[in-house]
Amino acid sequence: QVQLVESGGDLAQPGGSLRLSCAVSGFTVDDSAIGWFRQAPGQGREWVACTRSTGAASYSDSVQGRFTLSRDSAKNTVYLQMNNLKPEDSGIYHCARRRLTGWGCNIRATEYVYWGQGTQVTVSS
Repeated sequence: QVQLVESGGDLAQPGGSLRLSCAVSGFTVDDSAIGWFRQAPGQGREWVACTRSTGAASYSDSVQGRFTLSRDSAKNTVYLQMNNLKPEDSGIYHCARRRLTGWGCNIRATEYVYWGQGTQVTVSS
């Protein structure tokens, strides 16, 4: 059974840092692309970043240079390190996987069928 569980969300000050985790089961992170999305109140899910099975990662323009993806194969977990946080980074952050493990990254939320429950990030002074 495919499962994704996010954690690490918290209240942070502007300029601060947080690290989100996406622990997966039912597949391995080394075999699959994992996407990260965020959703602010009243808005749709916005693509943030994606890591491919090769380890290569891509980022949206709004987080490029501030966010970094990594993975721990032994823990079957993907991490999203978020630095220099801004208030506009606030939202519920979800990790997600597409239907087949061999499929690569995609920026459209509709392309992902497995989702975690999300973790809340609030950036405020």
